[in-house]
Amino acid sequence: MSAPKLKHALAKDMRKAALVYPETVEDFPWGHSAFKIAGKKVFLFLGEDEEGGWACSMKLPFRNEEALKIKGAAPTEYGLGRAGWVTFRFTAKAKPPVAKLIDYLDESWRAVAPKKLSGAFAPPAAPKRRKAV
Repeated sequence: MSAPKLKHALAKDMRKAALVYPETVEDFPWGHSAFKIAGKKVFLFLGEDEEGGWACSMKLPFRNEEALKIKGAAPTEYGLGRAGWVTFRFTAKAKPPVAKLIDYLDESWRAVAPKKLSGAFAPPAAPKRRKAV
């Protein structure tokens, strides 16, 4: 399946942040992006809807309860929520806490990365805030 083109700026920010992690590849099952370590273990699902909104799912074994307090967050379907996966859904005009989501992205990557790879990679710097337009 071909790569879906992301339109929402914050979804693009999440994609860019995910691709910083070593051995990350982007795959496109089910018409959405799946970011995998070495093409095997998924740490981020990312997609958009027809109304311009976007969603992402991450594995958060340590801060799952904290993440579920964010507006638009819910346990991931298909039984993944029981394993700590959280899905965040945002409308086109929502203002999600992107810095927090990118922080969660680090936890998700480390939750599925091999320990040797995870231990050798320092967390990326926090992204700069976008100016309001």
